[in-house]
Amino acid sequence: MSASKTIVISCAGMGTRLGMGYPKALVDVAGKPLLVRQLELLKDYDDVRVVIGYQYEKVIEMVNAVRRDVTFVFNHEYKTTGTGASFLKGTAYGRDMVVALDGDLLVHPEDLKRVLESEEECIGGTTPTTDNPVLMSTEMTPEGLVVTEFSRDKGEYEWTGLAQVKTSRLGTTQGHVYYLLEPLLPLKMEKIRTKEIDTMEDYRNAVAWVRNGYRD
Repeated sequence: MSASKTIVISCAGMGTRLGMGYPKALVDVAGKPLLVRQLELLKDYDDVRVVIGYQYEKVIEMVNAVRRDVTFVFNHEYKTTGTGASFLKGTAYGRDMVVALDGDLLVHPEDLKRVLESEEECIGGTTPTTDNPVLMSTEMTPEGLVVTEFSRDKGEYEWTGLAQVKTSRLGTTQGHVYYLLEPLLPLKMEKIRTKEIDTMEDYRNAVAWVRNGYRD
């Protein structure tokens, strides 16, 4: 299972909307940094890569305190590029299947496990909840629900930042991860429960969610 996948966590950004003065991956969520919670869920996977940029020393120190086999990848252009650029840097010489996971995203443990145990390409979608979401239009096929389009204006589900695709099918971008996924559509959608941390309200909701056993 772990031998076939590369998991890339994008943590290079500055997190300016949250305004805590350090990367969002380091925020304390109910007693543990968000990134530590992610790494705990990835303990069975041996090719985990963390893309770093802003305050990279703090991220490295925190990761090394809990796990010593993580690979660090630099995005030196983190101020001018998006998560897609970070993700691509992390996929270099990756395995057949690569998983994109944003460093500001909490995923319900059961849902992340389901995605990681699947050998199919897929996109994580959720009920729209955030401000200014990237939306996804879907349709039902004999194989299940698939994503057909990304949009800022229409769609039944919200793009979460979690995806699993074949490394060989990735193109290039300096923008967001979903720009890389658009040419690959349609792709299977996995409905997942998440909390993305962009603002202080998001942060408070995420803390309450974890403390309540990942229940709203």
